[in-house]
Amino acid sequence: MPVVYPRDEQVRTTVRRGPDGLPAVLFDMDGTLVETEECWGAAMGELAARLGGRLSAQARARTVGTSMPVALGVLYADVGVRRTDEQQRGDARAIEDAVARMVARGVTWRPGARELLAAVRAAKLRTALVTTTPRRLADLVLAHVERAFGGGGGGGGRPVFDVTVCGDEVPARKPDPAPYLQALAALGVTADAAVVVEDSLAGVTAGLAAGAAVLGVPSLQPLPPLPGLVLRDSLCGIGVADLDALVAARAAA
Repeated sequence: MPVVYPRDEQVRTTVRRGPDGLPAVLFDMDGTLVETEECWGAAMGELAARLGGRLSAQARARTVGTSMPVALGVLYADVGVRRTDEQQRGDARAIEDAVARMVARGVTWRPGARELLAAVRAAKLRTALVTTTPRRLADLVLAHVERAFGGGGGGGGRPVFDVTVCGDEVPARKPDPAPYLQALAALGVTADAAVVVEDSLAGVTAGLAAGAAVLGVPSLQPLPPLPGLVLRDSLCGIGVADLDALVAARAAA
């Protein structure tokens, strides 16, 4: 059974809109809030080198926002190797361990991400983190995020995210809508009252398929224009009013 981590009993109450009619906001993590995509790229590059090859920039771009099996498939094809199931499990663990070591040293915010998250929290909107990253790695990033906001729930205050959903807690990963549908259910918010913030095509596809308005801010992977998707170069200058406008525009479309 998939696991969801609601942080507050209040989020279990079903509502259509957030406080004061504003939307709930569901954030992707890697490449959207924090610059951890570089960690994944470095770890995959190290694996490619151990396998006797070099991960091309084009192949790396195709792995952004995907699950580990998909990313490894792209890497193996790019390097020109075949691996047994047991070897693939070992490769996946090696990548995750390398990323864990890098993330443990600290993370860098994406431009405007910390400010937008602070504005969303100040407006008391419902929030979720929805990531393909497995729980053990996501928790390392979440610890940095909580500290950046004064410790979050650790000091008795409101956690940064009401709900967190990770890649090893869902029946299907992005681009399937399942992760976002799971988060929306845990928040008690319908998709028409939510904004998804994403940087990858897989994530954008998942958010749109879930029925939410989607704000796309590409990092390592270009995003094509899609119905229901609003593209911005960065999160700098984006505020709660902009997110509410996305919900209104989606409803009017």
